[in-house]
Amino acid sequence: MHAVMARRRGFEVVQLERETEARGASVRNFGLVWVSGRRAGPELSLALRARELWAELGARVPGLGFRAAGSLTLASGDAELALLKEAAALPDADRREFELLDPASVRAVNPALRGEFAGGLLCRADAIVEPRQALPALRGYLASRGERQGGYEWLAGREVTEIVPNAVRDHTGAWHQCDLVVLCPGAAHTGLAGRYLAARGGASGIRRVRLQMMQTAPMAERITTALADGDSLRYYPAYDLPGRAQLPRARAEALLGAPIPRVQRRWAGVYSEVGPAAAGHALYHRSEVEPGVVLVTGPGGRGMTCSPAIAEETFL
Repeated sequence: MHAVMARRRGFEVVQLERETEARGASVRNFGLVWVSGRRAGPELSLALRARELWAELGARVPGLGFRAAGSLTLASGDAELALLKEAAALPDADRREFELLDPASVRAVNPALRGEFAGGLLCRADAIVEPRQALPALRGYLASRGERQGGYEWLAGREVTEIVPNAVRDHTGAWHQCDLVVLCPGAAHTGLAGRYLAARGGASGIRRVRLQMMQTAPMAERITTALADGDSLRYYPAYDLPGRAQLPRARAEALLGAPIPRVQRRWAGVYSEVGPAAAGHALYHRSEVEPGVVLVTGPGGRGMTCSPAIAEETFL
């Protein structure tokens, strides 16, 4: 996304990727542009701006996999439904495009849901991106025509080992002349990025977070929206409301009214997150670690959602 935003501003871009293909949180995530659960204030504004940018790129970039499908957060019982009602009454509910639905209306939106539930919260602002499609699609877009003709080079399997004013050296010994370096190490808090982070006292509590995931075989019916259950209400800050303390456990099979297909694969992702010690409840870390060198990391679980807007802010 930094490459996209840099090209929009007329920079010629050389993108160095330490892996042969991105393997970090950029592709080890759920592929959700998740506005619904964001904390009120700057975090919600950042997510909404990113949602606009995702939609814009979705219209321009073939194969990006962006779908403005919205989401349904389902209530399995009265306690969860009460919390969804609190969320639907928030002052910023209109910005999130919230609508509280009864069970019949939930099934009308997503007919594959035949289980037992008390209702659902529809968020039309939420969307879906296929993470393993998105990065190759963006690179192809930038290399072929992109924001401006030409001016983009992708160099895979190149780890940066040295940065000096106006130049970067990779592990092969090749130097790359530049005016600006944007260093995005993700959860790799070692090497060159580690030295910069250590010099800044750990960059105000940036930490590594591990997330376990799994993918099932396809369901027989099409799921028309992203789905979340009561466990999501415990995680996302938008639902940190009085009713959260009353939530019971939720089960996916009970909500779907059908068995979950077999698990095809399991994996874990590790992402970088600014911790509670970050000044001013920062949403991510960005600092100029040397003249002309900007380090950006730490968006945590909001990285997939907010990446376009984070990159845009770097160049504002």
